[in-house]
Amino acid sequence: MKEIRTEEAVGHVLCHDITQIIKDEKKGVLFKKGHVVKEEDIPALLSVGKEHLFVWEKQEGILHENEGAEILYEICAGRHMHGTEVKEGKIEVIADCDGLLKINRAALLGVNSLGEMMIASRHGDFPVKKGDKIAGTRIIPLVIEKEKMDRARETAGREPIFNILPFREKKVGIVTTGSEVKKGLIQDTFTPVLREKLAEYSCQVMGQTTPGDEKNQITGDILKFIENGADMVICSGGMSVDPDDRTPGAIRATGAEVVTYGAPVLPGAMLLLAYYRKGEKTIPILGLPGCVMYAKRTVFDLVLPRIVADDPVRREEIAAYGEGGLCLNCRVCTFPNCGFGK
Repeated sequence: MKEIRTEEAVGHVLCHDITQIIKDEKKGVLFKKGHVVKEEDIPALLSVGKEHLFVWEKQEGILHENEGAEILYEICAGRHMHGTEVKEGKIEVIADCDGLLKINRAALLGVNSLGEMMIASRHGDFPVKKGDKIAGTRIIPLVIEKEKMDRARETAGREPIFNILPFREKKVGIVTTGSEVKKGLIQDTFTPVLREKLAEYSCQVMGQTTPGDEKNQITGDILKFIENGADMVICSGGMSVDPDDRTPGAIRATGAEVVTYGAPVLPGAMLLLAYYRKGEKTIPILGLPGCVMYAKRTVFDLVLPRIVADDPVRREEIAAYGEGGLCLNCRVCTFPNCGFGK
């Protein structure tokens, strides 16, 4: 690559895109990389402030920004995604299906720490829809040493940085605890919320029971749903530390492995998450606190997409929700530091 005066560039090949920005009208490519400059192009180039141009002069061991962006895309792209055409040294990564975005965070940090290159993405472990932009890659300078891109490949490792786990339709049993609901003293306003959230992931509610506060009955209802083929069981209510809140003990009595009882998330601190193993099948059991019934976003919104994508949730991952786990009821939701949207 060499720099020459624009008036002397006729017949030379541009080594980068030339962008034109017109306020409130346009931002786009005026001339693309590879364009052979013509005499009539000179006024347009000068009008966008290009008194000098960089024209391509291939050197051994030096890569153009577009070539670098393509390498970054290869490092990034895993299952169920595709890349856009290279434009101004940038490639965007687009989701091919609805699913859960998974990120190798150590690899992403490692590549971004090398300098002169960048990969920006949405937050991992959150849902994406088909067609969503999930990441963008680019090289910062116009050219970069091949050795640096080789180092990026080595830093990223053999597996892609991004993958999408498609959502799986689940059959869900709902166990609504509380004697007040069983006796009809209050209207059950919890289950409609659960049905609405589950419908976002095409989950089928296979049934609902109202065992009251009888621990043995709650346990029995959970196990019956599992016996009848449930892929997930949700227990609503009875999750506090009051003596008559029996749901946590009832879930433990099923023999399920409890991942956590409690989460550093507000609202949603009293979450219980357990996994029941039946042969080769693992069935998540959730005990949901009452806040899920009235708060727009809670800890349930964090774990549900992972469960629907068959992505096991570990105790240390729940603990990591603490940073950003306080909902401030913002107009644009960033709970917990995730970008759920409005």
